[in-house]
Parts: sequence; C-alpha cells; structure tokens
Amino acid sequence: MDGDPVIPFSLARVAQVTGGRLEHGDPEAVVGGEVVIDSRRVSPGGLFAAVAGEHSDGHDFAAAAMAAGAVAVLATRPVPVPSVLVADVPAALAALARAVVDALPAARIAGITGSSGKTSTKDLAAQLVERLGPTIAPAGSFNNEFGHPLTVLRADAGTRYLVLELSARGPGHIAYLCRVAPPRYGVVLNVGHAHAGEFGGLDQVARAKGELPEALPADGVAILNADDPRVLAMAARTRARVVTFSCVPGSSAPVRAEGIRLDDRGRPSFTLLTPAGSAPVTLRLHGAHNVPNALAAAALAGELGLDLDGIADGLRTATARSRWRMEVSQRGDGVTVINDAYNANPESVRAALDALAHLSPGGRGFAVLGHMAELGDTSRARHEDIGEYAALVGESGLAGLIAVGEEAAPLLDGARRVRSWTGEAHAVPDGAAALELLANRLKPSDVVLVKASRAAHLEGVAAALLGEAGQ
Repeated sequence: MDGDPVIPFSLARVAQVTGGRLEHGDPEAVVGGEVVIDSRRVSPGGLFAAVAGEHSDGHDFAAAAMAAGAVAVLATRPVPVPSVLVADVPAALAALARAVVDALPAARIAGITGSSGKTSTKDLAAQLVERLGPTIAPAGSFNNEFGHPLTVLRADAGTRYLVLELSARGPGHIAYLCRVAPPRYGVVLNVGHAHAGEFGGLDQVARAKGELPEALPADGVAILNADDPRVLAMAARTRARVVTFSCVPGSSAPVRAEGIRLDDRGRPSFTLLTPAGSAPVTLRLHGAHNVPNALAAAALAGELGLDLDGIADGLRTATARSRWRMEVSQRGDGVTVINDAYNANPESVRAALDALAHLSPGGRGFAVLGHMAELGDTSRARHEDIGEYAALVGESGLAGLIAVGEEAAPLLDGARRVRSWTGEAHAVPDGAAALELLANRLKPSDVVLVKASRAAHLEGVAAALLGEAGQ
C-alpha cells in the first residue's frame, strides 16, 4: 500500500511528541503528508527531517524542502524556516512513529528479521497480507533507525497490517525497533555471517536476532526456521506461541515444503503443507533459497487469517518488489544476467552461486563478485571459502571468477584450492575493468552473476551488461 500518511499532527503536537521546540511556525499547521529524509521526495503537506550525513547535510536543504511544500523541518540546529528543533532526529522520528502506532490500536504488527532474506520475505509476506486488508510494508530495505520509523509513519487511519523488516548492527538494535512499533508476530529466518564481524560471532548474532521473539507478547506468535538450530533455540526465549517452518524432508514443522524442484530458469516449485492442508506452488522468484522465505511468509499470512487458497495463489503471483535481488534477465543475444548486487554475505553468495550453476548447465557461467562487508577478522577466510565454493559448484560450467576490488581478491585464493577447476580467475580494480574483461568473452547461452555488498556498487555492472543507462 502506498500513499501519504493521514494520521495528522499539528506542529504543536510534533513538538510535544518529540520533545522539541517549534520555531518560526504556526502551532496549528498540520503535517498531513509524507515524512521524508530526502528533500527531493518532499510532497505538499509533508515534514522534512534534516539529517547530517557523510556527504551532505539535510539542514542545507531546509529552504528547498519548504519550497517543495513541506509544512516544517525537523532539525537539530536553527534553520530560517518553520521547524521543530530536537536533540536527535532518529529518536524524534521514532517517537512520532510510536505515536502513530498508539493511534492505531487495531493494526496488527509483524516483524521479520534474519541474517539474509529479510527483504525478499517481507516483500512476499506483504503481497499475501495485502489480500487481508490495507497493509504498510517498507520500500526496499527500510529496516534501520531511519527506515523503520519512516515506514510506520506512512500508516493511515485505514491501515490494518504493518509488515516490518528489522535489521541490527549490534546488540539492542532490534529491541529498540520493537519498542518503536511493538510486534505481535515475529519471524526469524536464519542466523548467518552477515554482520558477524561487528557482533563478534554467530552466537552473538543469534542473541541479537532473538530480541525479536523476546519482544513478543504472550498472545503473540513467533515464527521460527526449524532448519536453523540457532533460530529454533529462540523458542525458549519467547512468551509467544511458536510456529515453525522447514524445507527438510520428513520434518514435523507445521509449515513445510516437499518435493522442491527448480525449472530451467531457477524458479522453485514445491508442495506447500500447512495445518489447513496442502497446495502446489511455483514461485516467480529465482533460486532455491527463496523457498524458506516463501514458507515464512506463508506461515505469517496463515496466522493473520489468510486461507490456504489465498496463500498459495499469492505465492504463485508474487513478484520481486525490491531491486537488485536475484533479478534474472536475458539479453537479445541470449546471454543471461543475474543481478543480485544489492548486498552480500557468505550465505547469500552461496545461494547466488547455486543459482548460477543451475542456470548455466548448457553454457558457461561467469561470477563477478565484490567483497562481503562487516565480516571482521574472519573476512579473508570467509572470502577464500566462498572462492572455493564457487569453483566447486562451478567445476563443470564456471568459466570465470572475477573478483572486483582489493577486499574481494582472496576469493581467487580460495578458488585455486580446487585444482580440478579449470576456469579463469581474475582480480580487477573496479566494475569498469570487469566489464572490459567480459566484453570479448560472452557468448549466447552464457550466464553472468553480479553479486556484492552495496558499497561495491556493482549494480551498475549488471545494468551495463543489459544495456540499461542511468541505473
């Protein structure tokens, strides 16, 4: 569901909720439009939250925001326009979001977390829950101290469901987000190496992700991945009723997939089994790793009241709403490009490499991989392991492994451990060099995977391979 928030706040109320001070503005002026942190997205009646970033300071755009129709600016220092001065903008946004939640006591709130798959699962779940009623879900990966409250602030008086994505870069982050919008339903997908360097290890990641089930009320529901022992152990950390999902044959989880298979484009089909019965499902999404994401979404929708037919039909028709996540496109010359360049961690890169191997049985595969961020002291070893995995899964079809950037170079050392792999291994400084290297190598039926953490900006490589300008 899209649109401007219509839980209106007068500027006097904004100041009261945020503990701020109104300057130059009419206390009775009403914020009835979107709350944004990007001045280019200001709409009439909205509120512009000025954030001082690494490369720009939102306070410098206060006048432009007002010219675009903002009612006022949420700021931490004086600006020459109507404003509410606060000590901390993220905290002020959180306070406003909590006020919106408190104004919607009938709305049912679900939180989704995990080391990987959060956004895909959120997108799937939102498309199912929308069948039940007006639903708010984040755009892309709006899942941190800024994106989370901004998502909640899009809710209006008709909103019945909020499907929220929760991320963490350290202990206490998820617990904080849960206080902003207290969930009654919580989904935990997995515990992996994403951010493990910042947390100090997988057990610490598990403790942080477990803050979601811990925050659930006694009448809530914790939806846990039975195939991940660290996630399943979170059942002991919640007062809520526990529902599990599983892809493992013979599992006793109430929501599970049987007979998983992939078509020639890597799209999964399976039989969905639930307490309400079973139904065949074929996803439009690519990659076997989307099956547990679909199960988690199905379990959540079922708990919210969607019937089996609605769940199965919703999964069959659901599309990838967020960009650069397993986007599979074919060029006019027959070359297939997999753009999975939004983010990367060891688990998601393995899943992407599995998809590359599946999509290139009759041709050659090329993996263009940037670095995986936030792995701490384990970074080199993790990159070497992924390089080895790439060579192993691609022994018969991986024609080239291209490591982009100095931090990704250890991928090649790992690939060279696999002596039976005969593909090319190249280290290049940037995406332009990767494109130049590929230019004279690609043939019809070849498949190129582009995968990296956001800081590597490799989505431009995929766009260039597809001839898309300005991406």
